[in-house]
Amino acid sequence: MTDTPRRTALDALHRELGATMTDFAGWDMPLRYGSERDEHVAVRTRAGLFDLSHMGEITVTGPQAAALLDYALVGNIGSVTTGRARYTMICREDGGILDDLIVYRLAETEYMVVANASNAQTVLDALTERAAGFDAQVRDDRDAYALLAVQGPASPGILKSLTDADLDGLKYYAGLPGTVAGVPALIARTGYTGEDGFELFVAPGDAEKLWKALTEAGADAGLVPCGLSCRDTLRLEAGMPLYGHELTTATTPFDAGLGRVVKFEKEGDFVGRAALRAAAERAEAQPPRKLVGLIAEGRRVPRAGFAVVAGGEVVGEVTSGAPSPTLGKPIAIAYVDAAHAEPGTAGVAVDIRGSHEPYEVVALPFYKRQR
Repeated sequence: MTDTPRRTALDALHRELGATMTDFAGWDMPLRYGSERDEHVAVRTRAGLFDLSHMGEITVTGPQAAALLDYALVGNIGSVTTGRARYTMICREDGGILDDLIVYRLAETEYMVVANASNAQTVLDALTERAAGFDAQVRDDRDAYALLAVQGPASPGILKSLTDADLDGLKYYAGLPGTVAGVPALIARTGYTGEDGFELFVAPGDAEKLWKALTEAGADAGLVPCGLSCRDTLRLEAGMPLYGHELTTATTPFDAGLGRVVKFEKEGDFVGRAALRAAAERAEAQPPRKLVGLIAEGRRVPRAGFAVVAGGEVVGEVTSGAPSPTLGKPIAIAYVDAAHAEPGTAGVAVDIRGSHEPYEVVALPFYKRQR
């Protein structure tokens, strides 16, 4: 093991483009190429190109692959049809979230589980342990893929110019094998920005060719390279949770307002079922805290860990905060006491270095694209 960050197949290209690099989950990743605000606006209005090769791909195969995933994860994975994907979570026995995931069904007995970079090894270890007794194999495929994402309203047009795959027929949370700019790829209509867009899983050796082809094809449409900084503000505006912030082992899906991903109706037991049932009942009776949006009345930006206050008392905690380029104001996601969680609740503020800055409580998401 080494403390040196891993580098993606596009590392040299990022440096040629002048990217500011940062260590993220053990990977050297582009934080921004120029102005993170400009990158954010490009994705909202035109298109942005991301390197997401730090994500963790895990393949599950075998006659009982579906049964294993139904046991190991909280979702009903066996009901996912070939070519579709599902957002789900993997939890501990006590209901705490180990990670949130996207699972793609690639074939009748083959699935790809995509984990967050920071949790990929944890998810791999948990799936391997939970596979005991199932006729299924869990394979670490993190080195088998590079992952590029093109996101934004212009992304379908850009991608169509490089592939004959049926993008018009590709639904949200679906994927199909195809060729993009001569590169074999799994083309998925998924993303983490709140915009329409695609994630392209390719062999690492093909990543640079594909990046350059997308850059050239998107030049007239205003496509720009984008780093992790604007990815964070984009997902924040879209109300999408980030592991380590809104989601942790100390929270259940019900705490995060994502109880819909837990499928109690599926057949058989699954890890955390009893604890999650109890969490669901607590949430229905009287949730201790709810996840809400906060919009600043002033200009000061809240950060994760800042206290949410009302009447001089601490009533919650910010999990994510940043300036919102789309709203033109600072925004935050926070867990707050249920009594202060209704949109429009008066008297709520964030303690920013001793100053109680007023904030408006709103429902998530802050931004929803026009379809």
